[in-house]
Amino acid sequence: MLKVKHPVVVILGPTAVGKSEWAVGLAKNFSGEIISADSRLFYRGMDIGTAKPTIDERSGIQHHLIDIADPDETFNLAQFKSAARTAIVDIRRRGKLPFLVGGTGQYIRGVVENWTIPEVMPDQVLRRVLEDWSLVIGTDGLHNRLSCIDPRAAEKIDHRNLRRTVRALEVIFHTGRRFSEQGNKSPSPYNVLNIGLARPRSELYARIDSRIDEMIAAGFVTEVQSLLEKGYTPALPSFSAIGYREIAAYLFGNMSLDEAVRLIRRQSRIYVRRQANWFKPDDTAIQWFDMQSSDMDAVEARIRDWLFQIGRGV
Repeated sequence: MLKVKHPVVVILGPTAVGKSEWAVGLAKNFSGEIISADSRLFYRGMDIGTAKPTIDERSGIQHHLIDIADPDETFNLAQFKSAARTAIVDIRRRGKLPFLVGGTGQYIRGVVENWTIPEVMPDQVLRRVLEDWSLVIGTDGLHNRLSCIDPRAAEKIDHRNLRRTVRALEVIFHTGRRFSEQGNKSPSPYNVLNIGLARPRSELYARIDSRIDEMIAAGFVTEVQSLLEKGYTPALPSFSAIGYREIAAYLFGNMSLDEAVRLIRRQSRIYVRRQANWFKPDDTAIQWFDMQSSDMDAVEARIRDWLFQIGRGV
């Protein structure tokens, strides 16, 4: 347990809402650094399809936990929580303000609520059995089995995310308890300000569609082709990032590019709705800002007030 409660500003919200851009501006104004809490950004070589901010877009602000694993490596919640904690301590040691930024609700809450991750060692044999079963009944089929056993856990896990579905079942089979009952919390070592960015759903969908078109124009198909040529396969958990399996299916001749794009758009909308399960508009722990009616000055004012309140004014 850390003796000092480090201040951490969380910038959260759905995909394509504009978190990355605003986080960079806020980090500049508060001498901050950014810790990515987007599980899609962990993997090297998966840049276009994840909307990973480019070096130019990072504008000289140091970003942590981006490009930390190859696509065939796993980086789970326990590893993320440890790495984020190390980054927070390092950032504060250098007198800067940590900004935890992203749309992966489980990773954000795991850090700021100090979840106790179930201590079940990986069972490679069981994992292979479950993965082989998913080849027979499909990733959705395996997720449906989890829904029958632990509906609360299934609600929080993207049905496309085979790795997390397998992990939940692995923990359940080893402990005999529901996965959703094992995410205990310990006192948080942080003073946290949760800033939520929001847009009307129709505007969000339009931004997502525009982003997908830009990804295709920027070479998303070539990016996926390069990954496949390096030996990475769509069965990898990293390919659960929306778009990669769809583009791979197009490259394998299983659907047209137009069909792949339509599926990516549909899956993106489903993902936005799933994110809403983690980031609820009525959550009193989140200070929401509608990006149609608010500007960055309003967010800055809220952060300054909060810093003053906790005795660390900037």
